[in-house]
Amino acid sequence: MAKNTATSSTSGTNEVRDRILETASELFYRRGVRAVGVDLVVEKSGVAKTSLHRHFGTKDDLIAAFLKREDLDFWNTWDQVREQHPEDAGAELDAHFEWIGERVGRDNYRGCPQINTAAEFPEADHPARKVAQAHMREMRRRLKTIAEGLAVAAPDRLAG
Repeated sequence: MAKNTATSSTSGTNEVRDRILETASELFYRRGVRAVGVDLVVEKSGVAKTSLHRHFGTKDDLIAAFLKREDLDFWNTWDQVREQHPEDAGAELDAHFEWIGERVGRDNYRGCPQINTAAEFPEADHPARKVAQAHMREMRRRLKTIAEGLAVAAPDRLAG
């Protein structure tokens, strides 16, 4: 049977992109984004520098992709927890505290990737800072929804 070369090519392209992003994510989180250069990402991921630039353009694009990946993982877990407590804001909040507590209790936990990265880039228009700010706005929105479910007097203030 003939192999679909378009599918194989796309699959290989995604595999390379995923390997670069996985490697960069580990390095960025462990060492900080400013401390990690693209040469180190290329070396550790075993890809050509041209491949990195083909998939991400610039280091800033790679940093933004790292944060978006972290964001997706975080909100997927959040949504799974929320779905377990659809009508009980108190139980939902307790469950969020539980999984977040487990997360921050890990030996390799170095803090929130979005906050850490935002601290490294004070420029308001930096792509990484924009992703981090969007994460914080979404966190506040979700916490406000829980606070409203708890019927507190000032849900916006509690969310903040």
